[in-house]
Amino acid sequence: MKPRVSILVPCYNEADTIGPLLEALARQDLGRGEMEVLISDGMSEDGTRAIVERAASERKDLSIRMIDNPARSIPAALNRAIEAARGETLIRLDAHSIPADDYVRRCLEVLQATGAANVGGVWEIRPGGRGWVGKAIARAASHPLGAGDARYRIRGAPGEVDTVPFGAIRRRWVERVGPFDETLLANEDYEFNYRLRQAGGKVWFDPSIRSTYFARRSLPELWRQYSRYGYWKARMLLRYPRSLRWRQALPPLFVLLTAAELAFGVVWTPAWWLLGIQWTAYAAILLMAGSLEAGRSRDASLSVGLPAAWGTMHMAWGASFWWGIVGGLLDPHRS
Repeated sequence: MKPRVSILVPCYNEADTIGPLLEALARQDLGRGEMEVLISDGMSEDGTRAIVERAASERKDLSIRMIDNPARSIPAALNRAIEAARGETLIRLDAHSIPADDYVRRCLEVLQATGAANVGGVWEIRPGGRGWVGKAIARAASHPLGAGDARYRIRGAPGEVDTVPFGAIRRRWVERVGPFDETLLANEDYEFNYRLRQAGGKVWFDPSIRSTYFARRSLPELWRQYSRYGYWKARMLLRYPRSLRWRQALPPLFVLLTAAELAFGVVWTPAWWLLGIQWTAYAAILLMAGSLEAGRSRDASLSVGLPAAWGTMHMAWGASFWWGIVGGLLDPHRS
């Protein structure tokens, strides 16, 4: 029987998390025959493939297939899975996510009720690592200072949004606007959803669609993650400048102003005063917000951990954004 839903999972070296994801998909309160799971794997070398193959052989009631993705990029993984998918609804998940037991059913119900092209829900962000740093990173990612007005991170009312994580997409919209852009190694979801909206499709957020997302384990991992986000957001904006939102513009502006003050400080002394005022105000905001969250949670470690995590996010995003702009402008193959 042809499945109604194809679950698409980009994956590379996820031996620690792929098993819990497959278990969560097996618990879905939708008929097993109505779903198929496509693991689009970048030729993992840590035992991930063996775990998936074992699950496929043990769970005869749930179709689990492995798709090779030698390119090892997320958009390529999604496109290879879409090409192999048989369902009319395509649901993207990550190998380090855990969907709620009603996730697939709720996606289908919200798609039907809203007529949207793509629907998604809220992340329940949990620490990816142990200790106070891991806890602070997870809390920072779901706070407005780390997430801006992104409803899938900070929650909010159902409605149209710019983008959603782990979207449930009607196949006909993929056929209409084209596949994921394989030249973007990050930010592929946002770019795809921008094209959906430009073509007249609705991207819809509903907080009843829930999944658990595990944050990065350490500040260096967080820096690498947000550097990648900033760089590829800039590359996308060179094509779609009108897609920029205020929450995405603030870190690059802060970094640019810092760099300008440092440069002018060599010849104009007041620039050093401006730099000091800027950074004192910034540090005060982060420390005050961290202290408030620490008080609410009765966890003193957040007063230090949250400012460190927010600062890492902002600086990594802002600096890499400008690197992406420069790299994009100098790229002779830029479309």
